[in-house]
Amino acid sequence: MRADAKKNYEQLLAVARHVVTEQGADASLRDVARKAGVGLGTLYRHFPTREALLEALLRTKFDESAQRASELETWDNAGNALVTWLREAIAMTHTYRGAIAPMVAAIVDEGSALHASCVSLRAAGTRLLVRAQADGVARGDMDGNDLFALISALAWLADQPPLVPRADHLFHVISSAILTDRQEPAIP
Repeated sequence: MRADAKKNYEQLLAVARHVVTEQGADASLRDVARKAGVGLGTLYRHFPTREALLEALLRTKFDESAQRASELETWDNAGNALVTWLREAIAMTHTYRGAIAPMVAAIVDEGSALHASCVSLRAAGTRLLVRAQADGVARGDMDGNDLFALISALAWLADQPPLVPRADHLFHVISSAILTDRQEPAIP
């Protein structure tokens, strides 16, 4: 990639990260291009679809989340490692509000630009879940697809203003349902 093209690509990603974090996944691509100081054609040369732009934004975060899962696999308490990763994955996913629906669709659509990143995220969580199951601290009737669905659901809840005050409580309810040996304190 030419130096100017690489600079445009990096500028577009930095601006898109800011705009999408502020406005959500449906943010105006024209606004992204304008704020990046490039034409709409330049944006579309780098990211031919909104999904391609989301994939580029999410790939870095998903890679970080996969790396974090690898770090958490070294923890002595597999249940705490799983719940810690789950909380962090939900927060990361929620950062790009409105990205939940495309992520859920992409997990089964191999042609989606988001597919590989979503599969990577699911695999990272699955490793932690399987480890917790092997240690006997997580219910055995779950798999990585269930965990991915719970991340999506809990991130979606955090986007619903009337439910935001209940988000932490609901996280505790869900994590208590996943872990077989965990009692969470009641939150009023």
